[in-house]
Amino acid sequence: MPERSWADGAPIKLGYAKCAHCLPMALTPGLAQGVTIEATGFNSGNDVLTALVSKSIDVAQVTYLHYVTALDKGFDVVAISGEVNGGSECLSAPALNLPKGDWTAFKALIEKGKAAGSPLKVAASRGNAQDIHMRGAFAKQGIDVNKDVQFVNIPNPSDHIAALRRGEIDMVCSVEPFASQIRAAGAGNSFVLPYDQAAGNLTNIIVTRSDVIAARRADVQATVAAVVAMVDKIKADRSVWADVIVKQTGLDKTIAQAALDNAFPDYAIHKPETIAIAKMMKDLKYVATDVTPLIDKTSDYTFLEAVTKRSKNELGY
Repeated sequence: MPERSWADGAPIKLGYAKCAHCLPMALTPGLAQGVTIEATGFNSGNDVLTALVSKSIDVAQVTYLHYVTALDKGFDVVAISGEVNGGSECLSAPALNLPKGDWTAFKALIEKGKAAGSPLKVAASRGNAQDIHMRGAFAKQGIDVNKDVQFVNIPNPSDHIAALRRGEIDMVCSVEPFASQIRAAGAGNSFVLPYDQAAGNLTNIIVTRSDVIAARRADVQATVAAVVAMVDKIKADRSVWADVIVKQTGLDKTIAQAALDNAFPDYAIHKPETIAIAKMMKDLKYVATDVTPLIDKTSDYTFLEAVTKRSKNELGY
């Protein structure tokens, strides 16, 4: 595909996913200085990444998992900022009567299902951070998602609640605010926050392409400044964050506020943990290659350094 050309003063087209820790990206146009940002919400991080690599947008909020996947596929992506971490929760169907955090009971249910020829059905939106958080946490407990349970891919997280209600799945690793919606509706019970694995609670990262940086470095700089301003804003005033969730999803404000208990604003790019994620994804056969040598080459801290006046070592390097 030929390099995209931009007219002087053209907006930066920014894409983000529709989840509690992604939706604050909708605030960036109002915080931008020296650049016009057009922000568009997508159903999932997969859709956002597709838009970026197809050059229909210039900057993307995706997950660390998407970043590693993109490197594995040879896509041109450059990490330029963090955003918000957390937002993952595993919830069980009420019919399981599974005590919160009881892995022994969960593994007993898995074995019972396997013995009966009816394995437990565990869902996530494949390719999103919650999927890799779940797989890593399960693997640490000796559970292989590909062999011990039946994995069900539900691409749009807003559909998780319906699948639980219809009895189509026994557990889901969902994303906020949909996890809070599930709990509030009684459609599922909290099991674990799946952060006991190499990825920790790392979720969101802001990426662009090298051609965008080459052609519009000042605009990328201004976009990162808007992201940093947004992170600082939602740290200082959670009501702004809850309001944007309500506006973007139509969910009740009580649910939006509950979702923020499992969300952690952070514009740093966490390189050591990113390398750990890449290794875990390779071990789980989520990617075909070891992309760890590429992470240093495709992480550009200069924009964050300029905005925050902090060194890359203070920004996750």
